Amino acid sequence: MTDNHPIRILIVDDHPVVRQGLAAMIDRESDMTVVGQVSNGYQAVEIFRQLQPDVTLMDLRMPEMDGVAAITTICSEFANANIIVLTTYDGDEDIYRGLKAGAKGYLLKDAEPDELLLAIRIVNTGQKYIPTSVGAKLAERVGILQLSSRELEVIRLMSTGKTNQEIAAVLQISEGTVKYHVNHILSKLGVSDRIQAVITALKRGIVTLQ
Repeated sequence: MTDNHPIRILIVDDHPVVRQGLAAMIDRESDMTVVGQVSNGYQAVEIFRQLQPDVTLMDLRMPEMDGVAAITTICSEFANANIIVLTTYDGDEDIYRGLKAGAKGYLLKDAEPDELLLAIRIVNTGQKYIPTSVGAKLAERVGILQLSSRELEVIRLMSTGKTNQEIAAVLQISEGTVKYHVNHILSKLGVSDRIQAVITALKRGIVTLQ
């Protein structure tokens, strides 16, 4: 912001009440103004191209195109995009994917208003804003054995309640291969059975329930 130009903010969230509440709070600040509000990732990309806001507040779970995909697309076109993930999800996989995509900040929606305003001002200068609790979960995630792309496919199908036989049919692999992947998943997640594996994957944000 300069003396005459407030921080221009784009709000991306699929809940109208959240968008309107954020806009009302932000517009009370003399050094900020909301220039756009959209409800999904596709709209976010299009409006970002048109407005090129100073800071974007981006939800993660949205219809049509999620926040990570939108952040990835925007940051591939605009290297200096200042995006803050603002979400209810604090799984370490969500945090990792959001920041890896190019977000410069990550806040939960239950953060205090003053913290959000501070994050906007900091990220607007090109710096990162990562709360201590978020940083701790990110560090924890980096130290965990990661699932392969095939293991991710298997755990996602496990989360829908499919048996090994059904997973084998969907992925067109043998049931023995599925069992091999399941055993690796249990080992990497540090659990002893399928139910614990799915619960852990849900908590970490590796899989989501549609």
